[in-house]
Amino acid sequence: MNNKKGQVGVWGYALMLGLVIIIMGLALAPSGKKFIDDAMNTSTADFIGLDCGNVSISNFDKGTCVITDFSLPYFFGGIILIGGAVVVAKILL
Repeated sequence: MNNKKGQVGVWGYALMLGLVIIIMGLALAPSGKKFIDDAMNTSTADFIGLDCGNVSISNFDKGTCVITDFSLPYFFGGIILIGGAVVVAKILL
């Protein structure tokens, strides 16, 4: 005899966990964008910026600016994809 009394609870838990991961990724995105924007701006007394708007910076600094600019969608997109994978994996399995 197959006992499946706890299956709905586990399914619901995985669904809620996936949704929490997605919501946390979306909620943290604005603060991450502000952090990236501050890092790419010019230096002030509070922090050291990359000065990405300056055309006379070295190629290494330009590469760092490009990588920093790409980090926001990759990081938060990855978090959202992990949450989506948890939800989809639980639906399919």
